[in-house]
Amino acid sequence: MSALIRFDLHPLDDADWRQRCRQQLDQHGALVLRQFLQPAALQAIIAEGNAQRHRAYHTQSKHNVYLQKPDEAFSADHPRNRDVLSTKGCITDDVIAPDSPLRQLYNDALFQQFLCDVLGETALYPYADPLSSINLHYAPEGQELGWHFDNSSFAITLLVQKPRAGGVFEYVKDLRNADAGEMNYAGVAAVLDRQLTPDALEIDAGDLVLFRGRNSLHRVTPTEGDITRMLAVLAYNTQPGIALSETARMTFYGRL
Repeated sequence: MSALIRFDLHPLDDADWRQRCRQQLDQHGALVLRQFLQPAALQAIIAEGNAQRHRAYHTQSKHNVYLQKPDEAFSADHPRNRDVLSTKGCITDDVIAPDSPLRQLYNDALFQQFLCDVLGETALYPYADPLSSINLHYAPEGQELGWHFDNSSFAITLLVQKPRAGGVFEYVKDLRNADAGEMNYAGVAAVLDRQLTPDALEIDAGDLVLFRGRNSLHRVTPTEGDITRMLAVLAYNTQPGIALSETARMTFYGRL
């Protein structure tokens, strides 16, 4: 794994370092591990991404920030129902090569132990379906990810290629409390109406990001310029044998 990870910057097996990572994630809701990948490994992922890009499935969808069907108890322009736009291209796990640095990282036991420790999980498991574990997302000029809350409690992403401008990850930490059923419509409206300024994460190519997005509203601003933003999503479950639903797979990937 030393050919893959900058262990000089990120000693994954160091208990004190892990604890500092956990504190930062708990405090800020986000953890950015800069220059996580060795330069050669990053270049290999970029090359793979460019070579497989023609196989990407492109979607454009309107959705509300809660990623749920509209609630007729509220008006169409209410924060619960207001539409935002998300556009993306994506290649799926079955397209990622067996020897890809992305797959080596995803499957590595030490990397998974580090994630469990920082996230406070006992174990992590891949998706049971063949598409959802590793995804590589493409956002060429003008494409964006609209404001939303995640359904899962954590997300692990790796920025592969940074655009010339735009493509900024913005978030508002702990804007709602989903477990308590507190949706904070007023707070969401303030973000959508640009009355509340979000935080922005400064992320460069090769940076690994751990983010808790279940209660933190977040988006990625439109890509600007002729360099496509490429982002790898490393998706794990806390229970074995879980697959993304067929409906979700058709929506996100266009196939099963």
